[in-house]
Amino acid sequence: MTRQALVNARIALPVGLRDGLCVLIEDGRIAGVSSGIPANAEIVDLAGGTLVPGFIDTQVNGGGGRLFNDDPSVETIRVIAETHRRFGTTGLLPTIISDDLSVVEAAIRATDEAIEAGVPGVLGLHIEGPFLDPARRGIHDGAKLRRLEDSFLALLASAKHGRTLVTLSPESATPDQIAWLTRQGVIVAAGHSDAPYDTVRTMIEAGITGFTHLFNAMSQLVNRAPGMVGAALEDDATYAGLIVDGHHLHPATVRIAVRAKGPQRLMLVTDAMPSVGTEDPEFTLQGRRIRRVGDKLLGEDGVIAGSTLTMDAAVRQILAQTGIPLGDAIAMASATPARFLGLQGETGAIAPGLRADLVLLDADLSVRRSWIGGVSD
Repeated sequence: MTRQALVNARIALPVGLRDGLCVLIEDGRIAGVSSGIPANAEIVDLAGGTLVPGFIDTQVNGGGGRLFNDDPSVETIRVIAETHRRFGTTGLLPTIISDDLSVVEAAIRATDEAIEAGVPGVLGLHIEGPFLDPARRGIHDGAKLRRLEDSFLALLASAKHGRTLVTLSPESATPDQIAWLTRQGVIVAAGHSDAPYDTVRTMIEAGITGFTHLFNAMSQLVNRAPGMVGAALEDDATYAGLIVDGHHLHPATVRIAVRAKGPQRLMLVTDAMPSVGTEDPEFTLQGRRIRRVGDKLLGEDGVIAGSTLTMDAAVRQILAQTGIPLGDAIAMASATPARFLGLQGETGAIAPGLRADLVLLDADLSVRRSWIGGVSD
């Protein structure tokens, strides 16, 4: 049995930030948090940093020069996970965007194989499309979009390991289809949709529990038509992702979302593309050139194409744009996505019994070190 005592750091606990405590790791899990240092434990001096739960990103299209759609394989997943770990992500869902169903099937198979192979940090996968509204497709290839048919349901629920998140537009599916997917354990989120408020409410009642990149690529909140944004902000039981990169959302919009829905229901996501972890000036997305302009990704038509955002940068951005407490920002990157995925009993917090998925931050909130299942990078 291995025992490590992590000391000399400010610890981000569910009850708040605390100093002078020791986090004990045994066999990959958090065995305890105490003021004393247990005997027979290896002392790990964290040199005054801040120890936080590992970040969980539910929307990761790529990283390290790899795009999941291009090569849905174990090796691609491994490179993406290793790249994002450098920025504090200890758990992620590799994300396949709208494509042929044969590519979706390959992505499901690759994710299962990656989990079976023990690739660190893989929690499942996110299938974003192709069941989306062409009017709100964003950078998704319109030629790939289609309605959800009953014959496709078994494929979406076919993963053997981890969590499966499916993003679809309410107008592309039926309440019965949503209900069937949720009964199979699939997490269903709404996104890329022009659906009116009443349609979204019907789908929430059928089983939708999340909203993919809130405000972006969805019907907006206006005076007599609350749209998907209004339904998302109003509902207290659902979750929503925010891409806080300074490009997808105005800071005032972020502040409004936090005040309306709160850190307990809002998740930081990156929507990251292959550019993360590289200096590449461009990449190809399904035959289209995507260029990098500073830290912004644009298609040739000027449409935003995902992001170069990392989770540690997202934490810094939400703090700068909203002024919320650090503990709330950390929760939006860890505890909240863990609850959304139903993994709160496994990860997402520094608490006894949970897996030791941890990140050590410097004073400027950049990542110094990480642990996944108690194993340090």
